[in-house]
Amino acid sequence: MRQAVIKYNNLNAGILTEEDSGEYLFEYDGAYANSYPHQFISFTMPVSSRAYRSKRLFPFFDGLIPEGWLLNIVAKSWKINREDRMGLLLACCQNAIGAVSVHPLNSENNA
Repeated sequence: MRQAVIKYNNLNAGILTEEDSGEYLFEYDGAYANSYPHQFISFTMPVSSRAYRSKRLFPFFDGLIPEGWLLNIVAKSWKINREDRMGLLLACCQNAIGAVSVHPLNSENNA
């Protein structure tokens, strides 16, 4: 299982999880949902207390991953399979352009 803290304008907006089964789960942080009920990260995932589930990486997050020649450089330099969308998201999107950023979450780094 791999997880990432999703930040919106440097606020912890929620947690994205890639489960061992290969499914994805996104859940808004409770405090964020209460304080910013209209500040969603994507039109397709409005702020909600329920978790979003998908068999594939959510299109919004997949869209943050580099494409073309930059993806080739990332995959080759960091030895990440181009099909490992969560791995690419975790490696490349901490300083993404825009309001949303993705930060790896593990036992040593509880962001």
